Amino acid sequence: MANDTEMIEVEVAYALPNKQKIYALMVELGTTALEAAKRSNVLDDFDDVDLEASKMGIFGQTIKAPAKHELQNGDRVEIYRPLIADPKEVRRRRAAKAAGKLED
Repeated sequence: MANDTEMIEVEVAYALPNKQKIYALMVELGTTALEAAKRSNVLDDFDDVDLEASKMGIFGQTIKAPAKHELQNGDRVEIYRPLIADPKEVRRRRAAKAAGKLED
């Protein structure tokens, strides 16, 4: 059989505060999240993305190993930006500030 590889449709998404892009791709069944991200041409539009180091998820659910996670038809790979601030520390500071205001 010549070309009987099953193809699936997936999306790859990346966003900055002022610019977002979703790439629609047809890939072979068995393609990983990292492979799809590399094929998406996201680096043409966002040159600061480090695909090897970026955390990724499928529809908001973080995946632990993008290089091993095989995609299913209809999946949307989300490439996450690194956090600028630790969310726990931000909450701690906000709580401390609120407590200080209550004492006034």
